[in-house]
Amino acid sequence: MSQLETPLFDALLKHRNRHPIQFHIPGHKKGKGMDPAFREFVGDNVLSIDLINIAPLDDLHSPKGAIKKAQHLAAEAFGADHTFFSVQGTSGAIMTMILTICGPGDKLLVPRNVHKSIMSAIVFAGAIPIFIHPEVDKVLGISHGISAESVEKALQEHPDAKGLLVINPTYFGFAANLKQIVDISHKHGIPVVVDEAHGVHIHFHPSLPISAMQAGADMAATSVHKLGGSMTQSSVLNVREGLVSAKRVQSIISMLTTTSTSYPLLASLDTARRQLAIHGEDLIGEVIRLAKDTRKRINVIPHLHCAGEEILQTSATFDMDPTKLLISVKNLGITGYAAESWLRENANIEVELSDLYNILCLFTIGDTKKEANILVNALTRMVAAFESEAVIVEPSVSLPDIPGLAMSPRDAFYAKTESIPLVKASGRISAEFVMVYPPGIPIFIPGEIITQGNIDYIQMNIEAGLPVQGPEDDTLEMIHVIREQQAIK
Repeated sequence: MSQLETPLFDALLKHRNRHPIQFHIPGHKKGKGMDPAFREFVGDNVLSIDLINIAPLDDLHSPKGAIKKAQHLAAEAFGADHTFFSVQGTSGAIMTMILTICGPGDKLLVPRNVHKSIMSAIVFAGAIPIFIHPEVDKVLGISHGISAESVEKALQEHPDAKGLLVINPTYFGFAANLKQIVDISHKHGIPVVVDEAHGVHIHFHPSLPISAMQAGADMAATSVHKLGGSMTQSSVLNVREGLVSAKRVQSIISMLTTTSTSYPLLASLDTARRQLAIHGEDLIGEVIRLAKDTRKRINVIPHLHCAGEEILQTSATFDMDPTKLLISVKNLGITGYAAESWLRENANIEVELSDLYNILCLFTIGDTKKEANILVNALTRMVAAFESEAVIVEPSVSLPDIPGLAMSPRDAFYAKTESIPLVKASGRISAEFVMVYPPGIPIFIPGEIITQGNIDYIQMNIEAGLPVQGPEDDTLEMIHVIREQQAIK
């Protein structure tokens, strides 16, 4: 087979062109039974391939035809032994990785700055997270990846760990020395699984950080929709045989996947893979040049700074993806959230995320010089609007401590609980997740001892307008904690 082929997309088009009479779901029957306004908006083409797993179209849960061929081509493109398509996003692929290697009571080495799907999977598995401190950048106020040295130390202290999870690259585009980390872990016989949500494109251009499969990792959950051109919610799980079994992966991912899989999503994965494999290097090369030029232009705007290769100094900040523009606004005297709001209201620009000190802008194969010029002009106007408030902020950044784990996340999640005011929760055991999302990094997870310092950190984020999420009480005034048993008198 050739990377020029799209076996699943072609099978869908062939089936559509036969115009079969459909006595099966979905009930809209190629759009005829759909609300006319929505049908007119999305168009008949996509609705005509919104089908189900009938024999001519194969079945994602037991692929033997077009889907099997499409996944084989994807594995070849990503340098994997096996690739599984996910219509549950990268979150579903991440959960599959963890449930494949971990069971109740098993230890999993994870960086603290993990996505909420990782912590959810740890609860489902009944695993025990052993947190590794990510490297903290106190100037930018962000967490990077984990260092090779911290991985070696963690493996020496926990030789019974069942796996190591690595985020590479991070949400902000910085990459650790993944090859060294994989080699260290494999020396201990421990599989490495990678949250590669923000790195689908890195495999397809030689000047970008190496991908998980290139580094020899055992599994990687990769968001094709984020930066690779497929539709939202479509991702892949790349697998290398050896320390993990592809058959077990298939079993687990089927448990987590709807039986009503979306064929438009699957077809978009098939075609995105073709574009990346055939044209990826040229397309991504253009993005890199555009992003680097934009970074230079931003860095001459007073009071702003767009981080670059100058921060690559350790094994945790070993390489970077230049298509991620992390723009520090703290010296302008405003928060990242205020910058995000200003850009939305005054320039019709939406950024990827904001935090206390930064905004993050992504450049992809869908961007051109036009969008870059709009961004630079808007940032220039924003600086003019706030310049009277500009101050030089000392590089002192508060990041949450990692609380002590008093019980397993699963036991805490299912324990008897009570709701108390957050301000009075210091010293109690959390029964809920509390995180800033995006990017979804936990402040508390179920089973951790709540500290006053982290309560203060939550309040600081709330006051800055940042999206603190997780508790059932969306006002964030109350939190569920483990109910304390009274002593028998």
